[in-house]
Amino acid sequence: MSSPFQFGDFNFICERAALTVCPLLGTAQGVMPTCYARNVQLGSQVWFQPATCFVHIAALGMTAIMLFHVRSKYTAVGRKEIVMFFYIYMFISLLAFFLDSTVIPTSHEVYQWFTAVYAGALGALYWCIVMNGLVGFQAWEDGTPRSLWLLRLSCLIVWGVTFFVAIATFKQWASFSYTRPIGLFITYLLFPAICVVVYTVSQLVLVIRTLDDRWVIGDIIFGIAFYVVGCVLLFAFSTRICDAVSHYIDGVFFFSLCMLLTVMMVYKYWDSITKEDLEFSVGSKQAVWEVKEPLVQGNQEYFEDDTTSAYHGAGGSLAGGYGANYYANYPQGQGPAGGQGGYGQQQQQQQQYGGQSGYGQGGASGGYGQGGYGGGHY
Repeated sequence: MSSPFQFGDFNFICERAALTVCPLLGTAQGVMPTCYARNVQLGSQVWFQPATCFVHIAALGMTAIMLFHVRSKYTAVGRKEIVMFFYIYMFISLLAFFLDSTVIPTSHEVYQWFTAVYAGALGALYWCIVMNGLVGFQAWEDGTPRSLWLLRLSCLIVWGVTFFVAIATFKQWASFSYTRPIGLFITYLLFPAICVVVYTVSQLVLVIRTLDDRWVIGDIIFGIAFYVVGCVLLFAFSTRICDAVSHYIDGVFFFSLCMLLTVMMVYKYWDSITKEDLEFSVGSKQAVWEVKEPLVQGNQEYFEDDTTSAYHGAGGSLAGGYGANYYANYPQGQGPAGGQGGYGQQQQQQQQYGGQSGYGQGGASGGYGQGGYGGGHY
């Protein structure tokens, strides 16, 4: 006969869901779930929740990929703050791998300490996402030492409080008891639910009041949907799922999977509302303004861009002045002004600052004269 639900009592929950804290609550032997996933034996080690362990491994890989993309957005708002959220989630996934698989045996005393660390990290994770939600309101400047240390110290305080409540409950210190774990019920179950509600409401207010793009609300809705579905499958349908699939998986598997999808939607939402300033970007997006072709082409007899000069109704070239054709590409004996001398002929016939110079000999029929301005380059 199942126990009725009571506030502060884990018996009702642990009979339906194989939580990591359940072997340490209720009685000295803990509370066993009605149905749980079968174990497998590899060598001398018995592995519990094998399917869930694969989800934890996948979570580590996916979080590493998300961290890579977050760190590549050098100028995004709240980049350093959201990185801490993913680091805590990776730490929780790593701990959950050892606790769910019972690599650390539940009968060993060290299991209590690792479970207390896990419970503290879980509380810090939810608090961290709330603080990240407040960064978007620009209550303080993101990325500064003040912002980062405020986040780190507050998460450390939450972790310390939750850790103490957990280990004191397991060891029955300071009037805490595993038979009536009200404090752990608040920090382990109630506090995360409150943080999820606060974060969701704050982000909806942020999007509606400050952003023109309403599509990011879909990311929030999907994230909440995954989280709620995971909790429902864990606490309400875990036993039915376990019986239906012959004990191969249970609600813990689906909750871990939905939690991963929720974290991915948090990343998707953050990526959608943050834009990178390309002026200061030095990340993975290389050669954004790369010029594929040279502006000036050298070593060509004729310049395609200089087929017309300033005298023929077009602008000057990049070579300067009247265009490259004006100085070099006219046949010998013909000038652009109608004479036979001009610059082209004189540059080929005269030495620099030498030869026949002056204005007189060329006249109107010879351009500026056979000598030009001294018959050479100037």
